[in-house]
Amino acid sequence: MKYLYDSHAHLDDDRFDQDREDIIKSLKSNGISLVINPGADMKSSRKAMELADRYPNIFAGVGIHPQDASHYQEEDLEILRKWSEDPKVVAIGEIGLDYYYGKDNKEEQIKLFREQMKLASEMSLPVLIHMRDATEDTYNILKEYEGKVRGIMHCYSGSVEMAELFMNLGYYISLAGVVTFKNAKAAKDVAKKIPLERLLIETDSPYLTPEPNRGKRNEPKYVKHVADKICELRGISLVELSDATRRNTEELFGLQGVELD
Repeated sequence: MKYLYDSHAHLDDDRFDQDREDIIKSLKSNGISLVINPGADMKSSRKAMELADRYPNIFAGVGIHPQDASHYQEEDLEILRKWSEDPKVVAIGEIGLDYYYGKDNKEEQIKLFREQMKLASEMSLPVLIHMRDATEDTYNILKEYEGKVRGIMHCYSGSVEMAELFMNLGYYISLAGVVTFKNAKAAKDVAKKIPLERLLIETDSPYLTPEPNRGKRNEPKYVKHVADKICELRGISLVELSDATRRNTEELFGLQGVELD
């Protein structure tokens, strides 16, 4: 059996409070051998670390999401620095820019993003990038750290051309359940055209549940629907895709040879 990795799932989310342990314990029987669980604020980052420390097949990211930028305290950065020394913390994230609801706190978001990119550079950790309606600013800030920080364009939904620019900066492109949606032309184009050696897969659980389970709570086992759709679009086998995305995940996060049981 070829196991899949879920490169981005929020198992710390309250929607898993009733069955979190059951879901984690059943990961392998559902074909999932590793999950990266990012934080989105200080509370969820701490919970992600706790899950990672408890379960060998879960690894954490710590960071502050752009939607939480207005609540950021200066001392949070030093706490994140300390947390990032934990061997089960493999990334800074989920961080980035989000102008979907407007640009009222744009400068706060940019300041926080830059500070967390600087932290990632200093700690030699990859970043998990959230980008929504903020492509130009996100690209420009990532370019400031070209050669110093790599990472993942999480739940990527942009163009192939933009994906190529991000890949040139050293970033992997991660696709989620959106690629299974009927009208998701951009995600499907990316799935078909980007090099396999720069592709990752994720669920973004509990959000963005793929077809045919759309409308239900998402969870890591549904990453297989993402994988199946990409295989269909590329005309490759699940074995080929699972081998490539596992290899890419291990390379980025330095997880080669890590014991997952």
